[in-house]
Order: sequence, then C-alpha cells, then structure tokens
Amino acid sequence: MNTPWGFEDFDAHEDLHFVWTEASGLKAIIAIHSTHLGPAAGGCRFWHYADAAEGLKDALRLSRGMSYKNAMAGLPLGGGKAVIIADEKRTKTPAMLHEFGKAVDNLCGRYVTAEDVGMSVADMIEIRRQTKFVAGLPVEGSAVGGDPGPHTSLGVFLGIKAAVRRALGKDSLQGLHIALQGAGSVATGVAMHAAAEGATLSIADVDAAKAQKLADAAGGKVVGADEILGLEADVLSPCALGAIFDEKSIAELKVPIVAGGANNQLATPEDGARMNARGILYAPDYVINAGGIINVCIEFLRSGDASVVRQKIEGIPDRLEQIWAESAETGRDPASVADAMAQRLIGRA
Repeated sequence: MNTPWGFEDFDAHEDLHFVWTEASGLKAIIAIHSTHLGPAAGGCRFWHYADAAEGLKDALRLSRGMSYKNAMAGLPLGGGKAVIIADEKRTKTPAMLHEFGKAVDNLCGRYVTAEDVGMSVADMIEIRRQTKFVAGLPVEGSAVGGDPGPHTSLGVFLGIKAAVRRALGKDSLQGLHIALQGAGSVATGVAMHAAAEGATLSIADVDAAKAQKLADAAGGKVVGADEILGLEADVLSPCALGAIFDEKSIAELKVPIVAGGANNQLATPEDGARMNARGILYAPDYVINAGGIINVCIEFLRSGDASVVRQKIEGIPDRLEQIWAESAETGRDPASVADAMAQRLIGRA
C-alpha cells in the first residue's frame, strides 16, 4: 500500500481536505480516493471520535471502500467520504452544516455528499443551501431520492438470501436464525424483510432501547451487544460500525454465513483469509451494501426512476455469486477476490 504520509490507511488518495471553521465549530475531513470512474461519491458521517486521528482513519478507509463499492455496482462514480467530528454532546447546528456545504462546493463537483451515520435528510437540506453537490434529498413526485437506508437494507436482505442459497441450499429464510448487530436504519430494514419471510431474529445494539424497539417490531429477541458476535445462528448480519472482525472475534464466530450492511467490517485484509479458513461464507461489505449509493447515484445523475434503482439493487446477488464462484475456484477468500475486481475497475490493479 502506498503510504507516503505515514498514514496506514492512505491508499494513493487523490485529495485529502481538513476543514475547520471556528465560528461554527465545524471540524471535518473530506477524503477523495478515486475519480477514475466519475465524481467521488460517498456520504458524510457525523460521529464523536476519541481523537482526530480516528476520524482520519475512518475517512480514509470509508472513501476507499466507496471507490470499490461504486465500481462493483457498475456506477459512473468514484469514491469519497466525509466525516464531521462531533463533540461529546453531538452538537450539530445549521451553521455547521452550511460551512460543510461550502467546503463541498469548493471542490467544484469532485465530491458528492449524502447521508451516512448520524446524518439525516433534514441535514442534507441544510447542506444543499450551500452546494448542489449533494444527494439524499426529499423525494418530489416520482423522482428518486430521500433516505438511502431502505435501499441499502433491501440489497443486504437480497444478499443474505443469496448467501443462504449458496451455503445452506435454502431458497427462503423461513425458520432460519439471524443474529443482527445494530438497530439503526439499515438494520431495521433488514430485520423487517427477514421477519416477513419467517426468520427468527436476535438483535443487539449499544442502545438497548433501540434494540428492544426493533425486536418488538420484528418479533425478535434482544441479546447483549457483547454477545452478538459469538451467538450461534445461521447468519450473522453486522449492520453497525466497522472493524469488528479480527483474529479474536473470527475465532469465536458460530455461524456459517456473515452478511451485513456495516462498512469496513474486516479490521485487516488478513481477516478475510481467516474467515475463509474457518469455512464461513463472507459477503464483502461494499458489494452487499451498495443499495443506498445506487439510489444516490440515480438521484444525483437523474438517470432513472424507482424501477431502475430496484433493478440495479436486484443485481447485487449476481455480483456476490460471481465473487463466491471465483473464490471457490481459486481458493482465495471472497474479500480478496472482490478487492482485486474493484482495483481493476478503478485502474489500480
């Protein structure tokens, strides 16, 4: 990996911008990994980090993931990501969002922003007051737009079904046990889709009240956040934050399938091989969770309607099957296979 600045996760990123405005309190990082296929697109995350270095690490990893995600989804977009570093109280003001919008606008279209963790449609409206390079805006008439979360959920659900077909030989989730990490927008959509098909759900979140609310809605049960990764189940679906699979946690997994919506699930590239060595079928995160950015792309480029979005999301299982087939043929783990495919697509093989 090319790391001339000493940042472990710097991967020949094209641009890296640090934004600070004292009056509004905005502290943000915008990372543009690649514009090989088009403008760098990726959401803005609003999160409280232990220190700025953690925020930088997140921006670098997430932006690279967006390059891979957009390429593998066949979208005419490059990869970028932004993080707004929140204080401990998670203070967010219109002035802060306006300054972030100005920073995006100053990049003259090289980066297109949208929702990510901690951001909402209402926040995108505020950002839109300062730049046109934003998506995830309210839907008007038959136009595509709005919260990309439900579209991500649909893609993850379809990806889980594809994994179940391949690993378990079943065409339905009826009677299967899914361990769901997270109770946010994406996890909620996955849970409701799975419950409608008859799956049994165990749900964990650091916010126990959110987990209980989702469990009540989906007919599932709540388990502790520290229990979910070691739970015995048919599918583990991580839909919270990333870097959760490392040497220790992989050794404790009791599932044949890992398929979820969280970004950057593997702590290191070696962890994909570790999971594969245990015989666990892994759905590369940036392939299975591409539904949201598909919706954002169609919205921003005005290149179709809801039926086009649905059609492209329904292509996610086929891409996963292609990855798993090459993995089985070559012995390489699915994460490595997907990375190599994505690198070829963005001209970095």
